[in-house]
Amino acid sequence: MLPWILGVYAAMSLLCLAAYALDKRAARRGARRTPEATLHLLELLGGWPGALLAQRLIRHKNAKLSYQIVFWGIVALHAAAWGAALIRLS
Repeated sequence: MLPWILGVYAAMSLLCLAAYALDKRAARRGARRTPEATLHLLELLGGWPGALLAQRLIRHKNAKLSYQIVFWGIVALHAAAWGAALIRLS
């Protein structure tokens, strides 16, 4: 089961990274943007590692405090879920 879960994290991370890149491109061009709720949903579904990478590599969504609060809440939720799973398994 663990390889399947890690595969989901990898796939969602790639999808999230692409969504960030497309949103950054749209922002530069003044085009229609990806809603923040959509980006957060991708993070929540396992794409937060890709989002973190995008924030560092392409410097997108890394300065807006309200966005960062929700983002780090999602990361904490994932960490808590992994912690709970590890405790349950031991």
